[in-house]
Amino acid sequence: MTDQTDYVPPKVWEWKQGNGGQFANINRPIAGATHDKDLPVGKHPLQLYSMGTPNGVKVTVMLEELLAAGHAGAEYDAWLIRISNGDQFGSGFVAANPNSKIPALVDRSGAEPVRVFESGAILIYLAEKFGAFLPTDYPARAEVLAWLMWQMGSAPFLGGGFGHFYAYAPVKIEYAIYRYAMEVKRQLDVLNRRLGESEYLGGPDYTIADIAAWPWYGALVSGLVYDAAEFLQVKDYANVIRWADAIAARPAAKRGRMVNRVMGDPASQLWERHDAGDFDTKTQDKVGATS
Repeated sequence: MTDQTDYVPPKVWEWKQGNGGQFANINRPIAGATHDKDLPVGKHPLQLYSMGTPNGVKVTVMLEELLAAGHAGAEYDAWLIRISNGDQFGSGFVAANPNSKIPALVDRSGAEPVRVFESGAILIYLAEKFGAFLPTDYPARAEVLAWLMWQMGSAPFLGGGFGHFYAYAPVKIEYAIYRYAMEVKRQLDVLNRRLGESEYLGGPDYTIADIAAWPWYGALVSGLVYDAAEFLQVKDYANVIRWADAIAARPAAKRGRMVNRVMGDPASQLWERHDAGDFDTKTQDKVGATS
């Protein structure tokens, strides 16, 4: 690798606003709300506030899978949180998620609203609420939860690490790209080996472990994020591709990937979802001036 020694860290870090590339306008070193804005509330007990990034897709796929499995209580309203506009720093959203990251879920089915944040926590909450996509017996349950936690710990190296430096950073840094590409390829090898011995991550059944990993690693090997499939030689991970294609063919996964999506083919976008019929109507006809 080339010798890159131009930058010397200062003794004390200082926030330089605007020095953050594509996401400089929303990155900041402090938490809390920047403005007052209540969250909208729809007609269903489950209220989701999100955007169609991989972490957001986890939850919308889960909800659509629950509905497809016959759990009518999983009907939900999905409200678009435009993170590039800083919607996640509104007072209502911060009350639902103090970490100001999508997705956030509010369950209003009981006497008191229950807020749930962090995508993995939301998947577990919904799985336990409806008794689906998470085994109750051991060791199957332990295996699924282990792979779920694996995804939660690994994806930041894929998104915030490789994805940021390869696709979004204002300056291409060879060391950073090399370091994170190596880690992502190691993760893909972990998945490929597991999926060579098991149909799904947790075993023979489709679970929240797959629902969590697919929006990240399925999108990566399918060329849907970072435009890095050739760079990472994803064709070498045949078992991951088989798994990703199988999930992508599921009608509920297709629907879930559309919800709160604001990028790509307009036909693949459903900015907000308030009932099942929304998938049959063009996005702009359903959300109008509300987004």
